[in-house]
Amino acid sequence: MCSEISDAFAHPEARAKATAAGQPLDRISLRDHIVEVEIGAFTAERGVTQRLCFNVVVEVITPGGDIADDVDRILSYDRVSEAIAHALAAERLNLLETLAENVAGRILREPQAQRVFVRIEKLDRGPGALGVEIVRTRGGQEIAASQTPHPVIAFLGAPAWAAGRLTQVVDALRAGGAPLILCVGLPDGQRPVAGNADAQRRIDLLAIEQNGWTVAARDPRCAVVGTRTELDWAMKNDRISVWAPSKIVLDAVDGPGDVSDPVALAMWFAGHMQAAEFVCVDAALPARLSGAEIPMRRLEL
Repeated sequence: MCSEISDAFAHPEARAKATAAGQPLDRISLRDHIVEVEIGAFTAERGVTQRLCFNVVVEVITPGGDIADDVDRILSYDRVSEAIAHALAAERLNLLETLAENVAGRILREPQAQRVFVRIEKLDRGPGALGVEIVRTRGGQEIAASQTPHPVIAFLGAPAWAAGRLTQVVDALRAGGAPLILCVGLPDGQRPVAGNADAQRRIDLLAIEQNGWTVAARDPRCAVVGTRTELDWAMKNDRISVWAPSKIVLDAVDGPGDVSDPVALAMWFAGHMQAAEFVCVDAALPARLSGAEIPMRRLEL
């Protein structure tokens, strides 16, 4: 971007000026905005918070004519800080790069924003600041909202995926044509017992995933999927997913603390995915989540 070291390590506002081309644009900035949040890919970064420092510069279209001291005619500073807050609240992230992309994307949805510089630094991971800086441009086009399908989330009780039954169950669930994601429960029998709640939560999540692999092996149309990106791809390409819950649950800002009730966990997941319907197959329906408006039904074959 800039060849000079002084420019490379300068504040994003200086970098914006150094890389300006054509007609100059007005800029608004947010400097040294510090937020304490849980983020990071390492095990040591889970369950603890650390300080992030945000520096953001947004190049904006100059309003035509007199702005008449009208806040509705400019891009408010609040929109920048709100973009950060929304990105942090949406999900727990491992990478600063992902967070920076999310912040930039939200800012560029504002009609006045044309180019945005986002610098994020971790202040507590070493003797210095560790960070990332990105530059994103609108490119003359509005950023379209994601058209994510609304799936049917189905929890399968053990009888539903017993030998010889899974094909019939899947056929019945697919009859409506909506994307389908299957959830399963804990395996029968004992599993390891840990000495603390966090370790036990992970053990239970992995036990559910073991059952998921067993289910997927019984129908070639099914695949075990653990990330939101893979789930979105599967829904858009008419593939059936068996949910592996560990990543999404552990990364969620408002994730369930207790995962020992797999039906309630699946219902939480249905809310997280904005499901069109939640179906329990050979299992009792859970209590409705507070604020959830997802249609629920029980299916027995």
